[in-house]
Amino acid sequence: MTAPPEDATRVELIWVEKQIECWIRFGRAIHEQILDRRRRIVSFAPDSTFALVRWMANDHGTILSRIDILRAIWPGERCSTIPQVAPGGESLLRCSSWPRVERVLQAIDAVEAQDIEPEDAAPDYWRHVHARLIAGEPPRPYTPARHGAWLKRRRFAS
Repeated sequence: MTAPPEDATRVELIWVEKQIECWIRFGRAIHEQILDRRRRIVSFAPDSTFALVRWMANDHGTILSRIDILRAIWPGERCSTIPQVAPGGESLLRCSSWPRVERVLQAIDAVEAQDIEPEDAAPDYWRHVHARLIAGEPPRPYTPARHGAWLKRRRFAS
C-alpha cells in the first residue's frame, strides 16, 4: 500500500456502533488506510471538497450531531481546525444539532437529484446553505444553470 501524498488532508473516521459514528457523506478520497476494525483514515487532495458527519451518543441519547463541508487545503494555506481533520480545512459549512444536520443532508440529496456530484458543486453554494440555515431560512436550490456558471468560472480562473 502506498502512502498518501504529503499535501493531502487526512480525516480519521471512527465507528463504534451507537456511540461514535463518523463518516464521509461525499468527497473523492485519494487514499484510505484501515487502522483497525473501528478506525480508518481517508485522505483528500488539495482543493477537493468533502463532507464529514459526526454523531455521538451516551446512555441518555445523542450528545453531538455535526456536519462540516470542507475544502482540502494546500500546504501553508490558512485553515480552520476541525477535530479529526489534519491539518484542517477551509470551512464552507458547519452545522450542529440534528435538525440542521438533517437539512444539510437534504440539500446534499437535492444537489445529487440534479445529477451533480456534491463535491463538484460551487463552494459558494455550501457557504450559502450555511448562511441560510443559520438564519433559519431554507437554502435556495442548486440548479444546473448555477453549476454550469461555476464550471465556466473555475475554468477561467485556472
